[in-house]
Amino acid sequence: MGKNKLKKFADMQSYSCVLQYPWARLQEEGFPYRGSWSNRFFNNSNPITLELGCGKGEYTVALARKYPDRNFIGIDIKGARMWTGASQAVEEGLSNVAFLRTDIELAERFFAPGEVDEIWITFPDPQMQKQRKRLTSVRFLSLYQSICRTGAHIRLKTDSPFLFTYTSRLVDANPLPIEARTSDLYATGGLEEVKEVKTFYEQQWLSRGKTIKYLEFELPHLSLTEVDDADIPRDDYHSFPRGIAQCMPEALGNS
Repeated sequence: MGKNKLKKFADMQSYSCVLQYPWARLQEEGFPYRGSWSNRFFNNSNPITLELGCGKGEYTVALARKYPDRNFIGIDIKGARMWTGASQAVEEGLSNVAFLRTDIELAERFFAPGEVDEIWITFPDPQMQKQRKRLTSVRFLSLYQSICRTGAHIRLKTDSPFLFTYTSRLVDANPLPIEARTSDLYATGGLEEVKEVKTFYEQQWLSRGKTIKYLEFELPHLSLTEVDDADIPRDDYHSFPRGIAQCMPEALGNS
């Protein structure tokens, strides 16, 4: 392991805004802020927004800067990536930001029913071959229902035509109330608050002429039905790891 990565891990251990709870620690200690994030961790009664698969965490931090009257928690399993956003939050003294290093599947261990007000899902892996692993599948939406207030907003930003089509079909089939939907965010009027903040990957896709899709919908507490995705065209460029795809313009032009 390189010295730079070791330094990042050491920094993360010292950051009060970072909570690291792998499965073994969670089993042994439990989680002290479940059901009391607002009054015990953030020391306020402001609504809580999660960013799932937050990666470098720059989106979480940017939202926290923009909305100081809300609390933001970025969740990811990759600590070295999360270090970027966590370091920014520490340097800027942002008190409405936290980063939780754990698996998203364990969300019920960290949040009580109704504790979350909003969820952002920014540029997730579309998991075209594994429906149950998609962060917008019925499996995950049911998980979000267990921790969100009824009617909480789910916000998806993606460069994947496949994931956008699949999620749109799922939302329509159930049906879930739609707040906004566009297959080309930056060619659509309005939604300025959504356009203002861009992730690292989003800026890369935009620089290559990719279109960004956005879907925002309400999530009531009702039973959900999965949809068939067999006829949805797959994204060819997502068959490559992102690091490879970024160096292959011919792959990036096929969606």
